[in-house]
Amino acid sequence: MGRAPTGRKWPLPAPTDPPSPPPTPHFPSTSSQPSSQYQASLNARHPTDNRVINQVPGGGRNSGSARETIHTDPTQFSESYELVEYSDIQQRAEATAKLRQQEAKRADKRRRLDHEDEMKFSHSIQFNAVPDWSSKYIAYSNLKKLIYQLEKTIHRPSTGEDDAEGSPLIQADNPDPVFQRALDAELEKISTFYQLKELEIYGEVSDFLKDEASFETEVQDQDGPGHSRGNGASRSSAGPRQSSIFRSFQQARRNSTISRSIDEGGLEDSDEDDDDENTALQKSRSSLNRTKSAPYEANPSREDMLGSIDMSKSLRRNSQNYDDYAEQAFSTLYSSGITLEKRAISLYVQLCELKSFIQLNKTGFTKVLKKYDKILDRHLKSTYTEKVVAPAYPFLPQTIKHVEENITKMEQAYAAVVTQGDVTLAKKELRLHLREHVVWERNTVWREMIGIERKAQAANLGLRRTLLGQNNDPTQARLQGDGDATEIKELQTPVGRIRLPSWLLSSTMLTLIAIVAIFIILLYIPIMKKEEQQNCLAMLIFVSLLWATEVIPLFVTSLLIPFLCVVLRVVRSDEKPHHRLDPDEATKYIFKAMWTPVIMLLLGGFTVAAALSKYDIAKRIAVFVLSKAGTRPRTVLLANMFVAAFASMWISNVAAPVLCFSIIQPMLRNLPADSQMPKALILGIALASNIGGMLSPIASPQNIVAIQIMSPEPSWLIWFFIVIPVGILSILMIWVILLVSFQPGKGTTIVPIRPVKDKFSGVQWFISIVTLATIMLWCVSHQLEWLFGDMGIIAIIPLVLFFGTGILTKEDFNNFLWTIIILAAGGLSLGKAVNSSGLLHTIAGAITKEVEGFSLYAVLVVFASLILVVATFISHTVAALIILPLVHSVGANMDEPHPNLLVMGGALMCSAAMGLPTSGFPNMTAIMMEDSQTGQRYLQVKHFISRGVPASLCTLLVVISVGYGLMLVVGM
Repeated sequence: MGRAPTGRKWPLPAPTDPPSPPPTPHFPSTSSQPSSQYQASLNARHPTDNRVINQVPGGGRNSGSARETIHTDPTQFSESYELVEYSDIQQRAEATAKLRQQEAKRADKRRRLDHEDEMKFSHSIQFNAVPDWSSKYIAYSNLKKLIYQLEKTIHRPSTGEDDAEGSPLIQADNPDPVFQRALDAELEKISTFYQLKELEIYGEVSDFLKDEASFETEVQDQDGPGHSRGNGASRSSAGPRQSSIFRSFQQARRNSTISRSIDEGGLEDSDEDDDDENTALQKSRSSLNRTKSAPYEANPSREDMLGSIDMSKSLRRNSQNYDDYAEQAFSTLYSSGITLEKRAISLYVQLCELKSFIQLNKTGFTKVLKKYDKILDRHLKSTYTEKVVAPAYPFLPQTIKHVEENITKMEQAYAAVVTQGDVTLAKKELRLHLREHVVWERNTVWREMIGIERKAQAANLGLRRTLLGQNNDPTQARLQGDGDATEIKELQTPVGRIRLPSWLLSSTMLTLIAIVAIFIILLYIPIMKKEEQQNCLAMLIFVSLLWATEVIPLFVTSLLIPFLCVVLRVVRSDEKPHHRLDPDEATKYIFKAMWTPVIMLLLGGFTVAAALSKYDIAKRIAVFVLSKAGTRPRTVLLANMFVAAFASMWISNVAAPVLCFSIIQPMLRNLPADSQMPKALILGIALASNIGGMLSPIASPQNIVAIQIMSPEPSWLIWFFIVIPVGILSILMIWVILLVSFQPGKGTTIVPIRPVKDKFSGVQWFISIVTLATIMLWCVSHQLEWLFGDMGIIAIIPLVLFFGTGILTKEDFNNFLWTIIILAAGGLSLGKAVNSSGLLHTIAGAITKEVEGFSLYAVLVVFASLILVVATFISHTVAALIILPLVHSVGANMDEPHPNLLVMGGALMCSAAMGLPTSGFPNMTAIMMEDSQTGQRYLQVKHFISRGVPASLCTLLVVISVGYGLMLVVGM
């Protein structure tokens, strides 16, 4: 039995409190526990309040739990069961729990979204703050936490049923007072500390200046009237000092030494009289130099006096005693100068630290207020900065001016003591003692991608090399304390057991051995009639297998291509009759093929992307795109795919993926580690960029080749009439493939991001103008061939303007993904070799003979399929250069000639080849995209094969169906 209810009454609410909820009906019962379902329902409705189940009809409140006060009989509880089992109540409880979970995810998402920018200023405070003052700076991290707490409070779901006891302590309608109180406390802490520290340092500066003035007076007394420092000018005089204690000390030592030498020399040449010697010893210290010259100027009979040996010894002894005394006096003064120098340096550093203290805290208030306004959508920054921060004593203009005046005084004092009045030299020497101010610059997208990899290599994280059994799983990395022993495996053979390193028996090494064996077999099995074509076929299959299996890095395989082309002598001369080039000529031929305008176009895209990301323009574009795309992952994916296709339409599918990847970089960094959304986004942009390569005549080189072959050339309107429906349908089908295979919406929450309110700076406008101008020139490059020749030449414009003006640095250039450039250059050299050897021409010619007599649709299907396969393994442009002329010839020789239709369909299929990482530049760029946190690549070769091949086949179906019909409509 539960305890009886206590007699304590329910406290009446205050007049300002909301009314208490009505009492729950009491059901008599002999049971000590209520229904678990009833209890769960009430808890779901009031997760933070149990008063409903604690109430009794009389208005009293028990002191125990609900289990102890509600006495019910299951046979008499049917009325309660009917109330609880309503579906709308259960759905409301589930919806409330789900909403809270989503809000928690969104808050965490928002924190990750701004993590990088926050960490930059947090690091700036950490590295630039004075260690002894670290607790006196603005508590930036604590204020950030408060912002997130306020955000969580604002977005706290409300069911309308919470009573006063369950309501939040912080009212969600206006969080400004709470945040202002925290800011006021920080400002008070900073102001109090600054005033005390300023008083202390300024007092030390005042004492130093007094000591320096008295020191200067002593130096002048030592020098005497004949060596007046600056003609008696004081420290406050306008003219600079012409001397210093160090020069005076050295001069005094030199004079003393000269005097001693002259005295000793005089003993050898002549004698001095006693009167002159005694007179010299009686001279005051302030006229030292004049005294030393007196014996030589005043006494004409010194030779007679120097005749006596005793006289000369006495002269030497007395002169020596005086020089030692003078040297000791100047040494004492010199030590005082050294002490003053050290004090001057120390005070100068403290004054500069005081100035930095003001700057860092002022920046901290600005940044934290900006973050508050951004996250909570408030407008507190301008008001609080003008009315509270600016009038505070540390941030007044006269305060920083006073600090700078004292810094100037210290520079002048240091110049007087050390640098002989040279204030410029004094500033230079004093600044050598300051700590370097650490500036957290924004990274380019390429530096972020490559930074983790370089740091891992430099730190030797313990990951094994690729062929030595590298395991890219971070959980398998060698950790601190792990041994460096090589794993050994034993292999049983007829001659006994053999101990071998485990990497020799790894799947990677065995795959490589199998590929090499296939290559050697193909070299000696006669398949082609000509040796260069036989060797080229073996090389083509060998390289394709290396790219497909990735047993060695992709760019390393690309570097292997020119080596194989020269060694196997697969290159022939371009002029007829063709003959195999010797190694020297083949080397020049193949390296010439590796550097083409396409590579410059790639560099231009990298440069534009680097500038857009470094100066926050790419992030603003990403914010704009996300704010318009909503928060549903599938919608965001589709929006990014269409943006990539549209960009490829105008700036080519070489530069468009680079730009789009920089745009989504902030999103990638803030997605959960286990989310499939990054893979879907990157692959979606790559595949959409491939489709975008067919959307306009300038979108890709193969389109330009096709237009040059077709006669008459189609207009842009005809081109758009055919390709835009084909492109849209293909992108939608690819989108469905990605949704089904990746399921990016599963466990992925994309929070809505508000647009950035800041205005563009001058540098950002300059970058934007140059970028837009470059894009426009790329759009009309076909019409400007008489001036630029190719889009690759236009790509030099952003390279010169951005690197020449210092917007991008040499480090940014070094951080380009040169692996992608080498990968592209290798693909170009392979295509040139296959073309030069005649292998591709032979294969395509044999197929042409086989399709003679076929219908137009059948020929289109055959050649579209052929181009799809060839372009997948070689390159889009090479497939167009080799096959499209043959397609045009076959179409022209048909009974019903339709050469333009076949060429148009073949050009579209060149862009549709996307089944391998090397199938087009978008795929090459996508395969190298890496997680900035782990350094792991987002995509593997299997992702391209499993999604790219179906995407290519779907596009093929669209081209030979919808595309075929549209081409017939326009009369091709």
